[in-house]
Amino acid sequence: MYEISAETVIRGDLAVVWATATDVEGRPVWDPHEQTARLDGAFAPGTTGWSKPRGGPGVNWLITTVEPLCRWGSQSRVPGGKLVGENRFEDLGQGQIRCHKTVRVIGPFAVLFRLYFGKRIRRDFFKTWSALELEAARRADLVA
Repeated sequence: MYEISAETVIRGDLAVVWATATDVEGRPVWDPHEQTARLDGAFAPGTTGWSKPRGGPGVNWLITTVEPLCRWGSQSRVPGGKLVGENRFEDLGQGQIRCHKTVRVIGPFAVLFRLYFGKRIRRDFFKTWSALELEAARRADLVA
């Protein structure tokens, strides 16, 4: 198994950040990590989707858990195993939100994943969070 985990604090309204982060089809517009994405139903456990990160292969995935305004998890198949992701949001008050992401690769593909994708994906976590903060602020201004 190989695991990547990181966290940061961003500014914003939790409801707007959550709505922005879970808008799967809108992500490629603001997230520098995503090239294209599709969700095959409601953002809920059991719903499938497909996404293609920039510079990486497209992958089918399944939403496994959703706790609104708190966390969601997903998993996808990789050669000989699976990739499991979890995204957490914690309202710290005063407009601050702790974002935490963990990606686990289980199975023999973990070694190749670590060597080829590991550093870049962890670095992309922070790029995505910065872009999420900006996009959520933009969306909040549209509503205000």
